[in-house]
Amino acid sequence: MCADIINLKLARKAKARSEKERQAEQNRITFGRTKQEKSLTKALNEKASKQLDQGKLEKNDEAD
Repeated sequence: MCADIINLKLARKAKARSEKERQAEQNRITFGRTKQEKSLTKALNEKASKQLDQGKLEKNDEAD
């Protein structure tokens, strides 16, 4: 029953490095798009929004 001896300072640094790498990967996904990709996404979102609005039914509250 011998436990592995670890250096806490090295373990903390390794954990901090892996956390920074995880955050960097997330930032690359979030902010690493070109202007053309951003504009394409915006145009697609606007088109989908317009199509959704076209399909809405309007209520007629007219009392005849």
